[in-house]
Amino acid sequence: MNNTIRFAASIGRLIVSSDSAPISLTQASLLLLRVVLGTVMIHNGLDKLSDIPSFAEAYVEVIGLPFPIFFAYCAAITELVASPLLALGFLTRPAALGLFTTMLVANYHHILVGGFSIPSIELSSIYAASFAFFAIYGGGKYAIDALIDNMLSKLLSGESTTPQMAKVKISSK
Repeated sequence: MNNTIRFAASIGRLIVSSDSAPISLTQASLLLLRVVLGTVMIHNGLDKLSDIPSFAEAYVEVIGLPFPIFFAYCAAITELVASPLLALGFLTRPAALGLFTTMLVANYHHILVGGFSIPSIELSSIYAASFAFFAIYGGGKYAIDALIDNMLSKLLSGESTTPQMAKVKISSK
């Protein structure tokens, strides 16, 4: 195997690998959390896309970001693309990082508008903490990332991912 493939596999593995926790109820719980978070976040992106000018005016302009329409689209598209990726466990870390970033901006908005009022920052803080967890931990063992990680591990160790024909030596005695 050449060094370019080995380097690419190493980078890919760095992005999609997960912690080595045993496959157990813990992993099933991570799957459930990932699917629920990813699924319920999709509607946030759809809500933003349904009325971008209104979202840009009410949220993006208020916190003083330049180009509010552009950043409103960035938030909506991040939520629409990253949420299903998180639910599937595919590119979990980058997806969770994007969602974490949108929740940090949402927290900033809520604090700027309502102060440190728990009701206003509660949900976006819970989302942010959950996305931060998946950005650090990865998708778990029941994720597409884990399948990719296994294939990349085999590739890096020199094992073939395709079955090989056994060599049979026939001797006549």
